[in-house]
Amino acid sequence: MTQRLLVVGGDAAGMSAASHAKRLVPDLEVIAFERGNHVSYSACGEPYLIGGEVSSIDRLVARTPQQFADQGIDVQLQTTVRGIDFDRRSVVVEKEGERTRIGFDFLMYSTGATPARPDSIIGADRAYGLRSLDDAAQLRDVVDGGVKKAAVVGAGYIGLEAAEALCHRGVNVSLVTSGSHVLSGTIDPDIGAAANEACRRLGIELVLSAPVYGITAEGVATGGDTIPADFVVLGVGTDPEVELAREAGIALGDSGAVAVNEFQETNLEGVWSAGDCAEATHRISRRQVNIALGTVANKAGRIAGANIAASMNGSAKARFPGVLGTAITKVGEVELARTGLTSRQAEAAGLEVVSGTVNGTNTAGYWPNAAPVELKVIADRATGRLVGAQIAGGPGSGKKIDGLAMALWTEMAVEDLAWVDLAYAPPFSGVWDLIHIASRRAAEARA
Repeated sequence: MTQRLLVVGGDAAGMSAASHAKRLVPDLEVIAFERGNHVSYSACGEPYLIGGEVSSIDRLVARTPQQFADQGIDVQLQTTVRGIDFDRRSVVVEKEGERTRIGFDFLMYSTGATPARPDSIIGADRAYGLRSLDDAAQLRDVVDGGVKKAAVVGAGYIGLEAAEALCHRGVNVSLVTSGSHVLSGTIDPDIGAAANEACRRLGIELVLSAPVYGITAEGVATGGDTIPADFVVLGVGTDPEVELAREAGIALGDSGAVAVNEFQETNLEGVWSAGDCAEATHRISRRQVNIALGTVANKAGRIAGANIAASMNGSAKARFPGVLGTAITKVGEVELARTGLTSRQAEAAGLEVVSGTVNGTNTAGYWPNAAPVELKVIADRATGRLVGAQIAGGPGSGKKIDGLAMALWTEMAVEDLAWVDLAYAPPFSGVWDLIHIASRRAAEARA
């Protein structure tokens, strides 16, 4: 008898799981429910749609419902799952006001995350958020209407990229954050200082160490002052969307996201979860974390799909190996990248750490148009093992983070990393790569 997989949420994790499970078990019936107007799209491209680098929504859609239908996957858009009944192994879905109950053999919970709107910010619902392509299109239309002044609250990846996009469109932007620097949750203050300077050079006004208390028709209220703005974008992080899971008895972890094991299984038999709504194991701290990145969602979704298939055909289970939180973004010509733990995060995980920082250039120093780069590595004092790295620098420098992520993944010590045979030519680096020098300095700091 044909078995049925229902997918709740149709973006990266959900459709990755659906596609892989269907590929491995061709006669599996797969139905995916998505409350929005698109599936399988690049949420990471939304700021660039606002900024004009991406010309249309279609450019950000990886696969259409028809393309999934050609694979044998039924995608139902503008369909909201209202409830999950595990005992009856069914879900209640609503479309155009009509509710239907549909049974399942297997369930993929991949609802993603929603823009955080903290209760501490009065009037947070006045602000624009960025979750879907429609959100980005709406904000693009606002900018097209000729607004002159915007405030962006929050300086994480979303806030920073939104501020850059608006600045690129000629809007005067104030970026407001309670932190002492942008990306304060993901990079250390020394690298953060370089990020701050990059924002200022682009023309973004930084309002630092400024908790936001309210959003009004006039702008953003911060402890007695109001930062004027024609409109406000809220980018203070995301909350995993877990209400349906909680109501259905799907267990949540300490992070507030869905608790899963290394196979992406939840506590309920036949129910998997992955993506922005779920936890993952951090390979350095060994703690369960909720990291909302498309790279994590796609990989974890594929693991879930493999294991949905394995539950039917008896093949070996696939394991998700964990995350490092590797990420990259940019402000103007300055690239910002990080992997692993920050110094503060490492100390919170019980590690005593040392670091090595180097200031250099993205090419040989004598190469025309060489741009400044600051690179930092963080190591465990006891073992010398690399535990984190961060970069702020000119074009091409940010992707050095991938080599550092590989070193983290393989548990390399900074003493070894200081001697790795890296490529050299003057247009790309100095003869001693900045990775070599920073690693050597971290090794020396252990003495």
